Amino acid sequence: MKVIYDAAHAFGVRDGGGSILRYGDLSVLSFHATKVFNTFEGGCIISHDTKSKTYIDQLKNFGFVDEVTVVEAGINGKMSEFNAALGLLQLKYIDAAVGRRKAICEIYCEKLKNVKGISVIHNSNQIKPNYSYFPILVEENYPISRDELFQNLKKNNIYSRRYFYPLISDFPMYADFPSADPATLQVANSIARKVICLPIYTDLIIEEQEKIICILKEA
Repeated sequence: MKVIYDAAHAFGVRDGGGSILRYGDLSVLSFHATKVFNTFEGGCIISHDTKSKTYIDQLKNFGFVDEVTVVEAGINGKMSEFNAALGLLQLKYIDAAVGRRKAICEIYCEKLKNVKGISVIHNSNQIKPNYSYFPILVEENYPISRDELFQNLKKNNIYSRRYFYPLISDFPMYADFPSADPATLQVANSIARKVICLPIYTDLIIEEQEKIICILKEA
């Protein structure tokens, strides 16, 4: 079987052996505007062999091999010159952007570590993350529910996100799949009810971050 990884958020993430994009047959990255590294829209496919890359290159260019040869019913999936230019420019600043996100994460971790009912997800020492998100888990012993906290933040013009909620398996078009049975997804369902991602972006100033932290503590 071929293994294709959804690596949408994984730009620059490494483990002890190097880039995590080395796993599987293909890894697919998103360069959407919300990602740590972005080209406003688009993405890329990491391939480990020439044959697969050639095939993908043909598919994304209408199936063309040359001016008179078409081997597949391809699509127009090429990145535009503008998107590529934006990406090349962002590469110059990506290390500084990740460093800034790391600093924001460290403040969150320090300030929230003793808040009862809030679980902070710590990174393993074997992983070098890109700090794309800052998820917390709102546990049952927190004074208000996850959704109430979400609404409290929203009332204060703080836009958090209940990431991966609802689960794909909750939607009716997937309900008949055996793998969507809640009994087989107990951990996923538990996390989906608890998770909330706090704002994190390179221009987040300390005063705004303190306001977010204060709302979580005051609950």
